Amino acid sequence: MHKLPYNLDLENKEILKALNKANNKLGELNGIVKTLPNPNVILNAVTLGEAKESSEIENIVTTFDEIYREIVLKENNLASKEVVNYRQAMLKGCELVKKNGFISTNMLVDIHHIIEPEVGGIRKIPGTVIMNTSTGEVLHTPPQNEEEIRNYLSNLEQYINCPEIEDYDPIVKMSLIHYQFESIHPFHDGNGRTGRMLNILYLILEDRLDLPILYLSKYINTNKNGYYKLLHDIRTSDELFNDYLMYMIKGVEWTCDFTINFINKFNNCIEKASELIKDKLPQIYSKELVEYLFYDFYTRNEYLCSFLHITRNTASKYLKLLCNEGILIEEKVGKNKIYKNAYLYSLVDNW
Repeated sequence: MHKLPYNLDLENKEILKALNKANNKLGELNGIVKTLPNPNVILNAVTLGEAKESSEIENIVTTFDEIYREIVLKENNLASKEVVNYRQAMLKGCELVKKNGFISTNMLVDIHHIIEPEVGGIRKIPGTVIMNTSTGEVLHTPPQNEEEIRNYLSNLEQYINCPEIEDYDPIVKMSLIHYQFESIHPFHDGNGRTGRMLNILYLILEDRLDLPILYLSKYINTNKNGYYKLLHDIRTSDELFNDYLMYMIKGVEWTCDFTINFINKFNNCIEKASELIKDKLPQIYSKELVEYLFYDFYTRNEYLCSFLHITRNTASKYLKLLCNEGILIEEKVGKNKIYKNAYLYSLVDNW
């Protein structure tokens, strides 16, 4: 296994053309996010979508309904809990990058601890290999002891934070960083999710995005076997790096398109709901209420009371009126009443 930089000749015409398209789309996405009146409203939906997709790559399968019930009701659904942990780790990672202006090994360990709180830190016991689970064939043997792992991570940390080491386009460097992290495989579990999170954190570090709103996991999920095959194949031949880079570059373009489309649909949902409330329920309409309803897929009486500073009786009246108009759907779970945003659930059915 080599350390970075790899000193590859990656700037051929095909890659440069693909990079141009991907960077244009990345700029378009970042521009749209900057124009949103409250970007955090859309951010919540997108980060949970990414958390769900990235976890699914690791065969941790759940639904948006189960995820939001876990957030609201703490049902201790293990798969949903892992997705919620992933979302929390992403937001924490973004906060740390913006605060510190760099990405360190310690930050990645902290993020990983949120993703997998029971797994522990960097591997200390040798014997880890990456294998084909169907055939038992060993595909890659990562660094084995903690000292060697930390040595490779230190090299990766320098490469991430020192632009002068290799003057590649940030999307290319993101791809190389992702491959190197996955090859180091520093943790017993959660390497894939941490590595995919590292992609977005690097683009934020490089000022290509203001918010963590671009994720490759949905793209990878559309061709998971191809993704793993490319990661394996480039360990056997440097000549195959171009194929891997094209996969990642096209993934950025594809995911930008998907996210822009999702943001447009999300905004249309908000506009429709806002117009309906203005028309049918003018006595309760406010911009704050609409934004609140679209911040999460579920709400409860006490949450609405706290956010709008209204009494429990007033909140109950609001919720009943919103259910009558089909904006919310009341659901009783045990002794709890929760209220689904019907517009958002309809939207994510096609996520």
